[in-house]
Amino acid sequence: MNKMGEKSFFGRIDWLTILLWFALCIIGWFNIHAAVFDPEQPGIFNLATNYGKQSIYIFTALLIGFSILIIDAKFFISASPIIYFIVILLLVAVLVVGRNVGGNQAWIPLGSFRLQPSEFGKLATCLLLASYLSTQTNKHPNPRTLSIASLIVLFPVALVMLQPDTGSALAFFALIFVFYREGYVGNTLLILGGLAILLFVLALLVNQWLLVGLLFAVALAFAFILRKKRKHLINIGVLFLASSIYVLCVDFAYEQVLQPHQRNRIDIILGKMDDPRGQGYNLNQSKIAIGSGQLFGKGYLQGTQTKYNFVPEQSTDFIFCTVGEEWGFVGCVVLIMIYITLLIRLVNLAERQRTAFARIYAYGVASILFFHFFINIGMTIGIVPVIGIPLPFISYGGSSLWSFTILLFILLRFDSSRKGLNG
Repeated sequence: MNKMGEKSFFGRIDWLTILLWFALCIIGWFNIHAAVFDPEQPGIFNLATNYGKQSIYIFTALLIGFSILIIDAKFFISASPIIYFIVILLLVAVLVVGRNVGGNQAWIPLGSFRLQPSEFGKLATCLLLASYLSTQTNKHPNPRTLSIASLIVLFPVALVMLQPDTGSALAFFALIFVFYREGYVGNTLLILGGLAILLFVLALLVNQWLLVGLLFAVALAFAFILRKKRKHLINIGVLFLASSIYVLCVDFAYEQVLQPHQRNRIDIILGKMDDPRGQGYNLNQSKIAIGSGQLFGKGYLQGTQTKYNFVPEQSTDFIFCTVGEEWGFVGCVVLIMIYITLLIRLVNLAERQRTAFARIYAYGVASILFFHFFINIGMTIGIVPVIGIPLPFISYGGSSLWSFTILLFILLRFDSSRKGLNG
């Protein structure tokens, strides 16, 4: 403690969060090594391999993270529009000069390295969204503010969809939690959003006109119960009409917006298609790999499903399969608990911030990380469609690791200087 009774700079840094971040990076490194291990190239630092390259990415992420901690926190506030503008330019550039990999033109080649701008788009969006919403003095959120804030999110989404990279685009919608925390989206809208998802799924499973008939029957039942309240009757009528139009438009959106392989993956999840050797191959092999690990796993470097390439993308999107196969149920639980601890910690950090900017940004970070964590693990075990997004700090890739690290360490910088920012 100094003479003023305040902690030193290093004492104000949240080391627990840094420890959790570093633990995830190391777990990722060892599992990438296990997933693509080649006995003919045994060195864990062999730069010709994914795990060798990942060691460089982790080292540079450490340098980037601790560099952020010594930069004035107010820099990120003032530079947020510039950062957003630069990332938007990169998202436009990738459509022109980007390299097409797996059907997505999402990477800009820089020598042997490929930069993925969409990963940094989430960072830039969190910063600008926090900057804009924190300047709104109206205590009662209005439609104009909500509209502008939504455009900040949707503009990069539209550019990412042009690549087209549906998985990365969907990750931006995790920021709905920020709108909810700040009071721009109430419980009613969240419930309506949940109903919209439910109706979308039902419209794919049953005849649409039959579903409209069921909606009509439900509307009649509520109208009978609330027949003495005219205002509620009007609301029921409007809700039924909107729901019916929505249901009838599902087929068009499903066929025109989603790509064939994405529709097939959803059909497999919903049980409309059984294609274990085609579109369902990834999911089927993923479940086999995770299940084969049983309670304690087969042991490090002993996995067969991932090692012999039965599981596609085993070091990136399906890295959790390696954890399940080699470390078993216990290893999966430990990894999930580390993530949950990190997310709880981020929410605690968000709530103790003294400025609106830092609080909004912190919830943005927590929302993005939660989405990636839940969707990535969910798609490997078959509870959500395979959309191809990385597991934060675990999956192989420089762009992913660096963008998540910058997201996190900027928050830690805000937290370490929260008293100064408030002043």
